[in-house]
Amino acid sequence: MRSEPIDPEGLTFTGVSPRLVWARALGWLPGAVITVVVCSVPLLLVLLGAWVWLPAWLAWTVAVAALAVQLWRLVLIPRQVRAVGYAERDEDLLIRSGLFFRRLVVVPYGRMQYVDVQAGPIDRMLGMAGIKLHTASAATDAAIPGLPAGEAARLREALSARGEARLAGL
Repeated sequence: MRSEPIDPEGLTFTGVSPRLVWARALGWLPGAVITVVVCSVPLLLVLLGAWVWLPAWLAWTVAVAALAVQLWRLVLIPRQVRAVGYAERDEDLLIRSGLFFRRLVVVPYGRMQYVDVQAGPIDRMLGMAGIKLHTASAATDAAIPGLPAGEAARLREALSARGEARLAGL
């Protein structure tokens, strides 16, 4: 049974590491704090009486709305991470992502030029890495973030070997 209309029948997708939730939350935190602080400054100035021209209800509304939006973004992070997955088939690699706007990228092994493994400081701290597939098309955005480091290394070797085998067959 398919989970989404764009998913191929009978194909099981492998999810990424649940630690990607922590990495994305750490990336979300600075922007969220800055947004909430900046949107709360008018409220503070109204409460201190410095901005008497601004209605208090408007200052409260802006501050509460900023907080609500940031909390909603935080709640979505685990669901967004669960939506990312990949599946290896005989001829191609499928990568799906997206929570509201679902996306499925199919990359034939014969079209891959090279496989790039990336790991920033937070990824390394959490034992993760990401893979990016480069093809002849600059528009191709085939990346799998948040893989366990061992799985990223295995996938890099497997994809490179399959890509070379398909190119040799051309």
